[in-house]
Amino acid sequence: MKSNKSVFSFFLFFMMTVLLLSACAKSGEKQKKKVALAAAKEYPQQTDSVYVVKFTTGDPDFKEHLGLMKLFYRERQYRFAWFKDGALVPQAYKFVEVMGKAHEEGLDPKKYAKRDFKTMFQTLEQAKNDSTRHKLQEELDVTLTASYFDYATDFYKGTVNPRSLENIEWEVKRNKIKLHKALQTILKERESRYPYYEFEALHPGYIRLREALKQYRLAKQQGGWPKIQLASKMIKPGDSAQAVLSLRHRILGKPADNTPQNRIYDKPLADAVKNFQIRHGLKPDGVVGGETLKVMNIPVEERIDQIIINMERWRWVPKRFEDKYVLINIPEYMLHVYEKGKEMLNMKVVVGKEMHATPVFSDKLEYIVFYPYWNITPQILEEEIAPAQARNPNYLASHDMELVKDIGNNQVEVLSPSSVDWNTVDRNFKMRVRQRPGKQNPLGFVKFIFPNEHNVYLHDTPSDHLFNQTERGFSHGCIRIEKPFEFAQYLLKDQKQWTPSAINAAMHGGAEKYVNLSAKVPVYIVYFTAWVDDNGAVHFRDDIYKHDRDLEMAYFR
Repeated sequence: MKSNKSVFSFFLFFMMTVLLLSACAKSGEKQKKKVALAAAKEYPQQTDSVYVVKFTTGDPDFKEHLGLMKLFYRERQYRFAWFKDGALVPQAYKFVEVMGKAHEEGLDPKKYAKRDFKTMFQTLEQAKNDSTRHKLQEELDVTLTASYFDYATDFYKGTVNPRSLENIEWEVKRNKIKLHKALQTILKERESRYPYYEFEALHPGYIRLREALKQYRLAKQQGGWPKIQLASKMIKPGDSAQAVLSLRHRILGKPADNTPQNRIYDKPLADAVKNFQIRHGLKPDGVVGGETLKVMNIPVEERIDQIIINMERWRWVPKRFEDKYVLINIPEYMLHVYEKGKEMLNMKVVVGKEMHATPVFSDKLEYIVFYPYWNITPQILEEEIAPAQARNPNYLASHDMELVKDIGNNQVEVLSPSSVDWNTVDRNFKMRVRQRPGKQNPLGFVKFIFPNEHNVYLHDTPSDHLFNQTERGFSHGCIRIEKPFEFAQYLLKDQKQWTPSAINAAMHGGAEKYVNLSAKVPVYIVYFTAWVDDNGAVHFRDDIYKHDRDLEMAYFR
């Protein structure tokens, strides 16, 4: 009985002690808050324009962000951003953590590790004097803000400005993200549809590449993959060869024992090789040699760099695509149509050969031309047509071409080729040469126009066999599409009079016909040599125009 009383007394004493300590702790916290609030009244939680300008311009890493710094603090009347009731907000710690993981974004973490925030946080925590504490808060607040603009500019807009370097080919519509607004979202001072508050990227394409970057860096840590060396020009399914062992390691990701069975190039391995070929834009025949062997032997380090620079390109695109748009990826030789985030249509395309590279830019598709003339571009006229006509006065006639002069109101006057000295024709030639519609016309039976300074458009082609090639760089810069009839159907689906039969009749109607779209459709002609598909498969393509090479030189400088 006495024992039970003793236990009860001890338990009661223990509980009272816990409650007393808890009350003391709460009292201590309240006292700290009172002190902080009192200090805040004596030393208002704000900076001023003089300090912001002096701090920003005095640091070579931050001075380029002076405009953003002034705008951000001016809009908040110079109140501190990263403090609330005298204490750092949780987002400050989260942001420092994010900067520490910049490597995962393909960014250089050393650039953002120049400020020792951990020490700054500790110094602030230990500060006893209110005046000293206020000075530390001011320095820390402005440093965090400047660091955010420095990091976020790289993360959201890119470390390379494609419009400031002549050799970086990219004229796609700009990313117009307002970083001072993004920071307000992070600090929960405004709402946004974008995940700024999570310090997250804006496009799934980027996020998927970031995951691929982890995979390929892991492969590098594990020693990369073996180089495949063949005793003959190629090996194909059914062959038995020593090289099949390294092929198994390369394709299946793990070493294979040196046994007779593992040296046989069997069907499961062949299927895996065909999948590899598909992911790399190669003919999926299972034969290892030539281009397939060359691609397999590209080191993992090069693939890592390729992933990183394509992540950089994602930072250059607009922060949000329109509800409906067309995207043409040049190295992929593919056209994709998206509507509300869903792919509605895709098709193969033929793009410009290297010497006539298709430009990387964006514009808006405005109208369709059925049964079109081919208006020869000034460049082709000067370099090809004029010299041919000078050598052979019957050249235009034999190619169903004519010389015309614009006379207004979309009318032309047909002129005799003999009225021109073709040896003097250059790009400033005042008249036009065009090829009449029909089977000889390289535009086929329809073209799709988005007026632009490059004279680039989409069109049909009589050379359908070119779509069977894996590498399709054959044009003078314009883009030939595999399914012109289906594309016209999609674009005109909201214009009820344009039924499939009406479209077919217009394509073969014997007269050129212009049709305006009811709404303009954005067209993005881009250049991605690495991406991850919806199934998580990583794809790579050749750098057909050497744009990767130029970007790597700028990015990794």
